[in-house]
This record gives sequence, C-alpha cells and structure tokens, in this order.
Amino acid sequence: MAKMNIKKDDKVKVLTGKDRGAEGTVLRALPTKQRVVVEKVNMVTKAKRPSQQNPQGGLSHVEAPIHVSNVALICPKCKKTTRVSIKRENGKKIRICKKCGATID
Repeated sequence: MAKMNIKKDDKVKVLTGKDRGAEGTVLRALPTKQRVVVEKVNMVTKAKRPSQQNPQGGLSHVEAPIHVSNVALICPKCKKTTRVSIKRENGKKIRICKKCGATID
C-alpha cells in the first residue's frame, strides 16, 4: 500500500473526472482505500429514509470519495499544484513543496 501525501484540510485541485479543474479542501482522508473526500466535489444523490431526526425523508446530496491519484495538492505559498517531498527535521516528517521549497505543514 502506497503512502498518501495528502491530509485532511489540505487544499487540492481535481485533475480528472467529471469535476476536473475544481478546487476544494479535503474533508476526510481514507488512507487504507487510497481515497479522499473533497468539499463540493464528486457529489452524489443519496436516498434518506424517514427517521426521527428527518421525518420527511427524501434525497440528499453528499460528497463521495475520489482516488488520491486524481487530485493534486495546492501549495499554500506559491498557489500552484505540486508534488510533495518529505524531509526529516528533529525526528518529525515534514512535507515540502517540490516547486518552491516551502514547508506545507
């Protein structure tokens, strides 16, 4: 299983699929499945049964996970999509932008 370089609250851009070009923040990262849930991207319609909290029921729109290879991280400093290199400092792993060299977290 490959390591994911994208984490929760990262800003990403969608590279392929029906939402190509869309940007959003990562709401959830699912490393075991190699997927991420991005805000307002890959919206699907789910049918909700009537319940105590939602007596009406009906259809709701929720974000579905997309594969991590279909998104690219946006560097907070240079505002460009970039790959990530990892450097160790004081025993901690730090993500670094490949384009500008800035630390990401």
